[in-house]
Amino acid sequence: MTHDLVIRGGTVVDGSGKKRFSADIGIKDGKIAEIGRLAAGSGKRSLDADGLIVSPGFIDGHTHMDAQVAWDPLGSCSCWHGVTSVVMSNCGFALAPCKPEDRDWYARCLSAVEDIPTEAMAAGIDWTWETFPEYLATVERLPKAINYGMYIGHSALRMYVMGRRALSEAATEDDMSRMAKAVQEALKAGALGFSSSRASTHVTPEDKPVASRIAEWEEIDRIIAAMAELDAGIFQVGPDIASGDHHRRFLERLRKVALDYKRPIMFGVLATKQGDDPTGWEYQTRYIDDTVAAGGRMFGQGTTRSINAIFSLKSYLPFDVLPAWKPVRALPMDEQKKRLRDPAVRRALVEAEGKMKPRDNVFQGGGAATTDPRKPDYGNLYAMKGVDWDDPTVEQLAKARGQHPVEVMIDLSLADENQIYVQPLVNETPDDVLGILKHPRTLATFSDSGAHVCQEMGSSLQTHLLSYWVRKRGAFTLEQAVKKLTHDNAVAWELEGRGLVREGYQADLVLFEENGIRPSLPTVERDLPGGARRLVQKAEGIKATLVNGAIAFEDGDATGAFAGTVLKGKLAS
Repeated sequence: MTHDLVIRGGTVVDGSGKKRFSADIGIKDGKIAEIGRLAAGSGKRSLDADGLIVSPGFIDGHTHMDAQVAWDPLGSCSCWHGVTSVVMSNCGFALAPCKPEDRDWYARCLSAVEDIPTEAMAAGIDWTWETFPEYLATVERLPKAINYGMYIGHSALRMYVMGRRALSEAATEDDMSRMAKAVQEALKAGALGFSSSRASTHVTPEDKPVASRIAEWEEIDRIIAAMAELDAGIFQVGPDIASGDHHRRFLERLRKVALDYKRPIMFGVLATKQGDDPTGWEYQTRYIDDTVAAGGRMFGQGTTRSINAIFSLKSYLPFDVLPAWKPVRALPMDEQKKRLRDPAVRRALVEAEGKMKPRDNVFQGGGAATTDPRKPDYGNLYAMKGVDWDDPTVEQLAKARGQHPVEVMIDLSLADENQIYVQPLVNETPDDVLGILKHPRTLATFSDSGAHVCQEMGSSLQTHLLSYWVRKRGAFTLEQAVKKLTHDNAVAWELEGRGLVREGYQADLVLFEENGIRPSLPTVERDLPGGARRLVQKAEGIKATLVNGAIAFEDGDATGAFAGTVLKGKLAS
């Protein structure tokens, strides 16, 4: 057999968790055709993998790339971290179904919740669809370097069926019937499931609850029952963690959905110190175990490091809302720096910090933490110097320098306008994250890639797992970590033919340096349509990424191959 491509001399970590082995891999027609010692000249092209790990492509099941896919054929920043497949439309946020007259409002809502600039969406989206099947068909036609799966989102669906009543009223019997029918239509077209949110951080541009939060549980029951009728679809939901009481009541009601309808359910396992009496990750993972033992199907979604609010001179600073800071921050960057060097201006800016809203116990996500900040806890605000989770706090630097913390931040930002400051919000400590990751029913998959584009940065989830938890901490073997990023996620999302290096499987593969793979430091770039800004984080140590047999990225650069496809649920595949 003559292969289209042969990967030669690599060390295969196949995604199963089993011990690595040396082998060549022959690829034909987008699939792995042969694994073993392949004869010289058996491929039209060869790729040298000597000294490299060859693993399945990484799968990220929690992204928000619904708008970005319209203008970004690469799938950045996920694509730079070995990700070959993503699932988007999480937490009920989606661009379909949507009536033409509501497009602007949908865009503004996505901007409010996910910090996706409205100008980027206006410049980058050719919005020609209305229904979910039409949106899926649009994504199929777009050039894609990676694979995309998607849910039908609850807030979008509710708005489509109910109009503005969706933001204030319970659904009628007719409303629920129409929503259930639309979900079944979406599943038959290829949706992987249905997503929703009860999270207190998810609000409209008017700072009101998004449509899915208005829905009564009876409405969710009707929709999940419609999925059960077809024996298809995953239910993903953003949890309400505003307080421990809210969280526990949410989980108990979710258990009823799991046991009544037996559909797979996913939600974020989140540890936080915010809110009253927060519910720890141990409670949540025991809850998952108990639900599964009772007959439910349930997974937690976990991060590989803290979920953070990100600040920098080029994006947001905690002080931007203050009257003394606003005119300075509105200036061009060079002029800002000039003002920040002026001793009188600096004194006024430091003094203004004392008038910030005091810290309280209200739970904040990355959006509110950057746009409606409280006075910083400088002991929980880190000046990012590397990617090894060992950065100094602003408080530590202030004590060492004998300066006010605000002065420290000004000086660091003047020395490097790309200086990043990190405020952990959720999963704040390595111990919390490790406990979540070690649980057998939690998935390493919560990047939020494509969302919170200048407020958070989770797209390096995969390379952080391999560099920090495998190489630095030794908490997982490479085989264990690769399994979490590949096979475990493929099984959870029922992505047949992906997640393993196996003959007959799709040739979604990553070639990387075991001792070199790591995230790069994030920077703020203006590379969105219309020149809008976002956080960008690339990676080191990845030689090549293959998607459906095509080399999509080589040495960190896109090759121009767009072999990505739409990942469809079983009713359409």
